[in-house]
Amino acid sequence: MSRSYVIKPELGKTYPFISHGKGIYLYDKDGKRYIDGCSGAVTASIGHGVEEVAEAMYQQAKEVSFAYRSHFSSDAVEKLGAKLAEWAPGSLNWTFFVSSGSEATETAQKIAIQYWQEKGRPTKNRIISRWMSYHGITMGALSMSGHVLRRKRFVPLLEDYPTITGPYPYRRPAGMSLEAYALECANELERAILRVGAEQVAAFIAEPVIGASGGAVVPPDGYFQRIREICDKYEVLFIADEVMTGVGRTGKAFGVDHWGVVPDLMTLGKGMSAGYTPMAATMVTDEIIETITQGSGLIMAGHTYSANPQSAAVSLAVLKYVEKHGLIEKAAEQGAYLLSRLQELADELPLIGEARGLGMLCGLEFVKNKETKEPFALSEGVASKVIAKAFEKGLLIYPAMGGIEGVAGDSIIVSPPLTITKEQIDELIALLKDAIVGVQQELKGQGADWLEGGD
Repeated sequence: MSRSYVIKPELGKTYPFISHGKGIYLYDKDGKRYIDGCSGAVTASIGHGVEEVAEAMYQQAKEVSFAYRSHFSSDAVEKLGAKLAEWAPGSLNWTFFVSSGSEATETAQKIAIQYWQEKGRPTKNRIISRWMSYHGITMGALSMSGHVLRRKRFVPLLEDYPTITGPYPYRRPAGMSLEAYALECANELERAILRVGAEQVAAFIAEPVIGASGGAVVPPDGYFQRIREICDKYEVLFIADEVMTGVGRTGKAFGVDHWGVVPDLMTLGKGMSAGYTPMAATMVTDEIIETITQGSGLIMAGHTYSANPQSAAVSLAVLKYVEKHGLIEKAAEQGAYLLSRLQELADELPLIGEARGLGMLCGLEFVKNKETKEPFALSEGVASKVIAKAFEKGLLIYPAMGGIEGVAGDSIIVSPPLTITKEQIDELIALLKDAIVGVQQELKGQGADWLEGGD
């Protein structure tokens, strides 16, 4: 093939061609092996080349792959809906199927606004979200996102949604306890609601663990409990964006389960189909469905591929695989080991300010000064250099840059498939360490004397 007509993430860059994958490994057409240390985009949670999923895909394709949701339901869709209701907390029993996380969060936004319309309160149409968040790349989802780097080209087209600061324990005020910090961050939501007016606010959306805009930032205990109290007090729906954290990634079925909080709406994607098919979902409570059923009887949302039998069958096979192999429990156990190994790196290497994470969703933040936590300017491209060096060595990790107001903050996400073993984690850590040390040496060569002892 002499010329490509595919628009790739970086125009003009030459990408290796993928050949196949098995377990935590991917192989390109030149025979090079890569550890999938980030599950692609925190997606391939059960690993690559799983025969049970391929078989489910084949069996459904032999029957029917597509049936439009306005014409038919299907066994695959109904069984998947029942399985998700079984997994989800509280009365989150109802699922609207879509094809991507961006569609899921935008659907949640629409359902929240429609819910209040059906309740006769149409002025409740604002969504409050957080800076240092990412909810998707479509205009509605991006409006709710505080990821400055991904927003800035489109600001004139976006709604003015991000309002409050997300919890960022690593950079909390000096001397402040985690307990006090949790309440300070959560109470910012109450102040925002009062400023906007509770009669204007439909919902608050948040990721249980901040992902692409911060690099696996885990909130302090007490934060989401207080958020739930505030939402209840002011009649504001709570949307949990579980696109990255859901389906076992954090060592519980869903990220919010760590804090015993039940949202009113919950979005899923990524690990829901583990990369085997485009699939995502918005889940809502009995109360929301009953209100709309007794009103217009129609949720105003939908996409051509919503609730197609093919993707539903594949996702159901993924959920059954997670159950059969105890991958949620494994994510908790192996995730703790992964984080401990990352913390060892942070203790040893001066480039790393913090290792953090929950379950199999972990991150590293790189800093110029470990004592003061001074960040690099994004223009120095430190995290990008680590990612590129790791790729050369056969390790894939995920970028999470710009968390400090879009001008600084160099973080990466380390989120391998939940099937990874301790031995494979050790292999991953060795490659990651080599990559970071290589970047440290490059920075030293450019006069970074603060990196003494970084080998």
